Amino acid sequence: MRKLIWLGCLSYLVIGMAHVVAGAVLIQVLDRYGLNYADGGQWIMNQFLGFLFGVLAAPYITRRIGRRSALLAALGALTAAEAAYSLLPPWNWMLVVAPVAGFGFGLTEAVLGAVIIEFVVERKAQAMTRLEVFFGLGALVMPGIAALLIDAGVWQMVFPIVTGLSGITTLLWLTMSFGAADDLLAYSRPLAAEGIVKPAVRYNRAAMPLLIIGMVYFAIYVGMEMSFSNYLPAIMKEHTGMTEAAAASSLSIFWGMMVAGRLFSGKLAEWSGYFRYLLISSAAGAAVMALIAFSRGGGVGLMWIGLDGLLWSGVFAIGLLYVNARITGMTEKTTSLLIAAGGLGGALMPKLTGWFMERYDAAVTLWMLVAASSMLVVLLGLMAASAKRIKRAEARPVQAGRDAAENAEQGRDARRRRASEA
Repeated sequence: MRKLIWLGCLSYLVIGMAHVVAGAVLIQVLDRYGLNYADGGQWIMNQFLGFLFGVLAAPYITRRIGRRSALLAALGALTAAEAAYSLLPPWNWMLVVAPVAGFGFGLTEAVLGAVIIEFVVERKAQAMTRLEVFFGLGALVMPGIAALLIDAGVWQMVFPIVTGLSGITTLLWLTMSFGAADDLLAYSRPLAAEGIVKPAVRYNRAAMPLLIIGMVYFAIYVGMEMSFSNYLPAIMKEHTGMTEAAAASSLSIFWGMMVAGRLFSGKLAEWSGYFRYLLISSAAGAAVMALIAFSRGGGVGLMWIGLDGLLWSGVFAIGLLYVNARITGMTEKTTSLLIAAGGLGGALMPKLTGWFMERYDAAVTLWMLVAASSMLVVLLGLMAASAKRIKRAEARPVQAGRDAAENAEQGRDARRRRASEA
């Protein structure tokens, strides 16, 4: 299982790089094709649509071909798409290839997340946050690599780099053995093919409120995180009067502390419990974001930004674990829906944030983000109440069975007494 986790980490590093590579060289790509930001937005949106399809299709694909084959298909699609980007084909072809790239990293993220949640028994939170560490490293390193290549005048080499890493990862998934875990990744023949009819597995009614609230939680969290990180340099420049270079460094501080926090957030979550960890992180993260809104000094603002990165670092991974722990037997579908909801929030909420920046100012935008992060605390309260309802619903059949057994025993006792009296 250790080899599986480490290859999963490499895969998450690759998809972390793939998530941000288009944005890292967006200006250069638009200059190369003579396009504007609206065209660039369409390119990014096409990738997102592919990502959404890959995430939502993950349970169906893994049922049809198995988890290892699904990962090979996903990483193969990503490798092919990045190789096509490397050729800098006509723009219409770039738009056609974009959903293939998004499908590749979306399917990889959903399948691997479900595998770790479902099959890692010990230190599950640490395994999930380790994946997130490598995702964050990929997202953190890629802009730096792009900056070096842009300075060297060979910015287009970012695509072959991702192609090579993705191709190597695909070959490792194709050739490596994971011992007993191989059976977990392999395709299993449907019972229906053997004449055994298995009832369809669906969410029970008691689980639906938690699932829906969890999806809203992920949509708001990822949307807030993406909005904060995408607009952070512009917000800090306007809000504190920082120079452009200093404002740009705020993003590195935020993501650097996010990656550092993920190194120990899994241990903290296992020690404190998933729900308590999420509640403290969400409440403290909202409070620190409010302190950023109050702060007008650049140095103090950077300190709060670093602390905020630490506080939010484990929320995504631990949130996945918490919801899956309360809704049992539906790991792949639940994980896919939560990640898809997060992706949708990450696509839509930055547009709202951009509108706030355009219509109002950085201070109002920050308070909007504070309100969004505060909503997460409210949603956690609703999730806890829903989880209790699920627990009560699961306890009813058990209690009914006990009552039936007690009634049967009492009936037998009564018959024995009547027989002895006779």
